[in-house]
Amino acid sequence: MTLARISNPWMSHLPSMLDRFFEGDLMDWNSSNFSDTNTTLPAVNIKEDNDQFMIEVAVPGMKKDDFKVDFDNGRLTISSEKQHEDVEKEGEKVTRREFSYQSFQRSFTIPENMVDAEKISAKYENGILHLKLPKREEIKPKPAKQIAIS
Repeated sequence: MTLARISNPWMSHLPSMLDRFFEGDLMDWNSSNFSDTNTTLPAVNIKEDNDQFMIEVAVPGMKKDDFKVDFDNGRLTISSEKQHEDVEKEGEKVTRREFSYQSFQRSFTIPENMVDAEKISAKYENGILHLKLPKREEIKPKPAKQIAIS
C-alpha cells in the first residue's frame, strides 16, 4: 500500500482561518494591517490586567524616532517608515543586497470608552515597542461588595 499526500492549497490555510474565526475577543485586534513590502508584519503580543492593556511589538533594529503611534476614535495605529539609502562608496560594488527596510502599519480597534486616551504611553527598548493603554476607572473590575444582613 502506498500513502500519497494530497496537495490542496486551501487545506493548508484552513487551520489558521479557523483559529482566526474562533479566537474572536472583546477587542478587534486585527482590523487593519499592512506592509508596503513583501515582508511580514512585526509580531505583536497583547496582554491585559485589571488596570491596563499592554501591547508589545517586535521591531528590532529601529529607533524610537522611526515610529508613529496614534489613537483616534477608538483606533490605535502603530506605523513606521524606515528609509534606506543605497549609497555605494567609490570603488565598491554591491553584488547582493538582502537588508530589508520596510514600512508597516498595524491598527487595533478598541471599544469606545475602554481606555484613558490621555494616559497612553509608549517606550522602545531592546527591539520591542511597549505600549500601555490604561483602562478608564469606570470599567476596571470592582471588588465584591459585602452586604450586611440586618
